[in-house]
Amino acid sequence: MHAMASPLLAARLLVLCLLCGGACAAAKRRYLSVSMDELLGGSSKKAHVDCPPWNKSEVPRLISRTCNGRPLPLDYLWTYGPAPSPHRPRGIPISYPPTIPPAEAPAVTIPDSTGTSLGTLEFVVTVGFGTPAQTYTLMFDTGSDVSWIQCLPCSGHCYKQHDPIFDPTKSATYSAVPCGHPQCAAAGGKCSSNGTCLYKVQYGDGSSTAGVLSHETLSLTSARALPGFAFGCGETNLGDFGDVDGLIGLGRGQLSLSSQAAASFGAAFSYCLPSYNTSHGYLTIGTTTPASGSDGVRYTAMIQKQDYPSFYFVDLVSIVVGGFVLPVPPILFTRDGTLLDSGTVLTYLPPEAYTALRDRFKFTMTQYKPAPAYDPFDTCYDFAGQNAIFMPLVSFKFSDGSSFDLSPFGVLIFPDDTAPATGCLAFVPRPSTMPFTIVGNTQQRNTEMIYDVAAEKIGFVSGSC
Repeated sequence: MHAMASPLLAARLLVLCLLCGGACAAAKRRYLSVSMDELLGGSSKKAHVDCPPWNKSEVPRLISRTCNGRPLPLDYLWTYGPAPSPHRPRGIPISYPPTIPPAEAPAVTIPDSTGTSLGTLEFVVTVGFGTPAQTYTLMFDTGSDVSWIQCLPCSGHCYKQHDPIFDPTKSATYSAVPCGHPQCAAAGGKCSSNGTCLYKVQYGDGSSTAGVLSHETLSLTSARALPGFAFGCGETNLGDFGDVDGLIGLGRGQLSLSSQAAASFGAAFSYCLPSYNTSHGYLTIGTTTPASGSDGVRYTAMIQKQDYPSFYFVDLVSIVVGGFVLPVPPILFTRDGTLLDSGTVLTYLPPEAYTALRDRFKFTMTQYKPAPAYDPFDTCYDFAGQNAIFMPLVSFKFSDGSSFDLSPFGVLIFPDDTAPATGCLAFVPRPSTMPFTIVGNTQQRNTEMIYDVAAEKIGFVSGSC
């Protein structure tokens, strides 16, 4: 037994030195070590609450955003090609306890969580609409502007949702936005015959929401509210939105929650997407102090593109894997830009960059047994019997010198419930028809993402929830 163990130990030490790039003294900055109990959550923490199965006939051609198929608005439509496999990607849990950061007045912080129990892979918050306030669970999305909920009388169509549908006649603070209001112009400027403003948002898979642009009191907590919040009172809502009650838009446009709240709470917001599907993170509107125990915020410039004015772009120029800078030219990223999006599940890289990342990752993971590919992931490993996993640190580098270091859950994903010890590299190549690189919510989990719109910068604080 000793004769067999020595070569194995030597091999593992060799791999660790390779991960370090020959400088094991700097190992902490170049690779990660995480126990299988942490990755899989132990027997007491289920890694995932299953989303309803995807049937190929039900999967839209544009699925970058959720398992319920809600893609980008039609204005930003692109075509992915053939419908993907029905297998759903799972976020993987890391055992950091949820931490609510101390909010600096006048900021307000509310819990967020995964929406898998409601049929979506987006993240959700619960807020109140109306007077008296009625609670609704809504997905929140940095890639959308218009917030909306379903409203009676549902003159067109309302889908089955988790909570009772909002009835404007029972609220003392509801009003329709008149046609001449500036916010009506921001919504498209369409009006009904009785002079009220209409809105419509259509998504690339054909789903849509339409109704009356309205004003209402939005209660973020029992003590903090936004009177006169402009939102869509949706009376015709078509497509598959899961069981959520609507959507909160956090884009850069005039009608987003973050834009409307800027006068009251400041032009900033942040969120931390929880590591576990059974735990909570947080969404903060306003400026906050980062979660305690962090090693500080790393900021990079927030880029705005004329063709996509509501989106949050960053100037990604390279990716570092285990201290090794991938040999791909920066123009692969800078030519089209890189979008940070809370509503996209995975990270989509230019094919050349993905190939370099995959090959380097394989080079550093030769001590582990390969596993069959699991569509759409082509690089998987069987970690059965392992007590801990050593993996390279993956870091996104930006043109201003800043960086975003991914936590283990942003590097590996465990997609197969029938093979819970099978982990896959949590990146995919970007389709040729996708207009830019996207950093999705799997890579954002466990990191506080700070959107300082006033200062036009985005910050990252790892290990925050």
